Amino acid sequence: MKKFILIVLVSLIGISVQAQEKKSKNKKVEFKVAGNCEMCEKRIEKAAFSVKGVKSADWHADHGDIHLIIDETKCSKEDVAKAIAAAGHDTEFVKAIDAVYEKLHGCCLYERME
Repeated sequence: MKKFILIVLVSLIGISVQAQEKKSKNKKVEFKVAGNCEMCEKRIEKAAFSVKGVKSADWHADHGDIHLIIDETKCSKEDVAKAIAAAGHDTEFVKAIDAVYEKLHGCCLYERME
């Protein structure tokens, strides 16, 4: 009988731990994205919205960060960072390819970290 109770308790603990690992459908995320101007803002936000699962994207030039609401069952912040980098903007997770960065408009050529 003691073994049975112990097995039941261990099973319940395992189930509760699994339940805590569920991914959120409305997770707030923010990270750094390099850019300068309103053209950058439009490009960055458009790239973020191109990722399935992004519900909200708002880039702030004054702070250099993007605030997102994402569905974690469909995407991750790294997925969004890759899309933004593909548009020519460095993020704290992914650096844009030099060739793409160099094609940005003159006012959008932000100072890159080496």
